[in-house]
Amino acid sequence: MVKILVVAHDPNMREVMEIMLLNEGHDVRSVEEPLKAIELCKKKAFDLVLTELKMPKVSGIELLKIIKDQNPDTMVILITAYASGETAINAMEEGAYDYVDKVNGIDEIKKVVHSALVKKGLIENSKELEKTVADKTSSYSFCGMIGINREMRKIFDTIKKVSDTPANVLILGEMGTGKKLVAQAIHDNSALRSGKPFVVINCASISDNILENELFGYLKGAFKDANADKSGIFELANGGTIFFDEVADLSPSLQSQLLRVVQEKTFRRIGSVKDINVDVRIISATHKNLKELVKKGEFRKDLYYGLNVISIFIPLLKERREDIPLLINSFIDKYSQMFGKQISNISSYAMELLTNYDFPGNVRELQNIIERGVAMESSNIILPESLSFDAAKFDIDITDSGIDLNIELDKFEKGLVEKALQKAKGSKKKAADLLKISFDSLRHRIDKLGIE
Repeated sequence: MVKILVVAHDPNMREVMEIMLLNEGHDVRSVEEPLKAIELCKKKAFDLVLTELKMPKVSGIELLKIIKDQNPDTMVILITAYASGETAINAMEEGAYDYVDKVNGIDEIKKVVHSALVKKGLIENSKELEKTVADKTSSYSFCGMIGINREMRKIFDTIKKVSDTPANVLILGEMGTGKKLVAQAIHDNSALRSGKPFVVINCASISDNILENELFGYLKGAFKDANADKSGIFELANGGTIFFDEVADLSPSLQSQLLRVVQEKTFRRIGSVKDINVDVRIISATHKNLKELVKKGEFRKDLYYGLNVISIFIPLLKERREDIPLLINSFIDKYSQMFGKQISNISSYAMELLTNYDFPGNVRELQNIIERGVAMESSNIILPESLSFDAAKFDIDITDSGIDLNIELDKFEKGLVEKALQKAKGSKKKAADLLKISFDSLRHRIDKLGIE
């Protein structure tokens, strides 16, 4: 049974937390005075201590230091209505697991307690942890991609089924959703091609002339600067895979040349009359609506069908929110190791900010946010103050079908209002002052935007 100590000068808070934790099946003690808590911790090792921040004689931060000195394995959560960035950083630097703003209610406290106990259980059972983590990882991680979302699991299954076939694959999805990862996974899971080259071509970033030269190669003297024969990517990647990213941006001329490779498995170097046979799998991707481009005559219909033997559509990150915490933890591990930091967790508030954000830049944006967060964080846990959404605020792609400007502006406005309310600790008057608008104007925006 988990042993928990509640330290709260507020009798109502103490009683509510004690009842909540007892109902959860834990062994709970509660005290009013921090000095009494210190005496108890000398006699008994608690798994978890929940303490108010503001208390007479001994503050929550001071109590945290003493408890950690007595028993470093005890997890401590601070309960406060006065949390600031500085307070949170001090708490985390002293070894607190997290902090909870009590104005958010008992459900938020319960959620953070549950998270801490899961973490505590993992620490105590390291051998069991390794097996558990391995089992969980295998269930939601696949070739560098992470997802428990139903559509993502379908994508993983599709990759496994098509990897060993010669079929061309078209990957569809908005920017930042992970189209290249899917292409790489198809190649890596192919028993026939995985040991051969995987070449990425970004069709939107290379001029037609250069791209033609790179793809097909040329003979000496084919054009002014052709000083020697050169093999193209199709020759060099023979037996492997070529990934055409943003294939919709290919010019009509290159579409025709690519169609010949798709249909006949042959091509010619520039300046040559000799056909070269090639065995290359073609995977292509685009964030544009290829069907619409075909209808408009901007993309060859026969090439579309040649590339789209099997199609994979990757959902937006906001359509797979259950994957966000998994991705966050994965990115924290990655960048903590990369930057040589000991960050292993994210505060409940920072997690809530991210899980409620719409991510116009999808997984790539989340990855960038966590990278910056790890780089900027000075404690052992990522706090809301270390998260920056500004770099991607206006990084919204305008698709061929257009966007709804009012919706995008509402999203931006909602983010600013929520950020002000958070900084103001829920005080509408202070949030209105921060935004330099009237109290009535803020109330109108809260109602209009559906902010709770």
